[in-house]
Amino acid sequence: MVDENGIIEYVAEIAGEDALTTPVFWETERRGRDSEDKPEYKVKLSCACCFSNKVQRIEHYHNYSWLEHGGSPEKASKTAFVYAIDKYLKDNNKYQKGEARIAWQDVEDCLILVSNNFSTQTSYENQTKKAITNKFVQEAMTDFLKSRLETYFIENRVDALKIAEQVLINKRSRETAEEAAKALTETYPLTFCVPQV
Repeated sequence: MVDENGIIEYVAEIAGEDALTTPVFWETERRGRDSEDKPEYKVKLSCACCFSNKVQRIEHYHNYSWLEHGGSPEKASKTAFVYAIDKYLKDNNKYQKGEARIAWQDVEDCLILVSNNFSTQTSYENQTKKAITNKFVQEAMTDFLKSRLETYFIENRVDALKIAEQVLINKRSRETAEEAAKALTETYPLTFCVPQV
């Protein structure tokens, strides 16, 4: 269990001495509803993150419980981080001509992120309570993270460049590995031998 004020220390501990960026902590409160026919509720969002080329860890907590399978906060993180970093790369002409955009895997491979959210209404995916499905939590967290990341990139230009370069290194390494695997499969296609009786 991660306490409310401890997530930035926790992220710093995971990152160690030589992370690419210094851990940051962001929080906000929002009110909304999962659908028109559902009651309004309050959510408190907090997250700490940094980037590293040595360690990777993503953990989501809700009402002090670890969400092993994430659900809403995991989907929000994927959408927001890919959107914000892709936007930075486009805005700063970091992509090569005709290059495919980044994928979540490229961000995930260098991200340390811990979120710790609270809501007065929670919808769990199933009885094990290892993922939540709150639509409003997902929407609020996506919007919150997109906004904070865009501001962070403007205010921390050196760190933004480090993050962009590392994500592109991850992306290009992944693509090279995928191309090599594809070439190998084409050269040595799998053949199935039927044993003779």
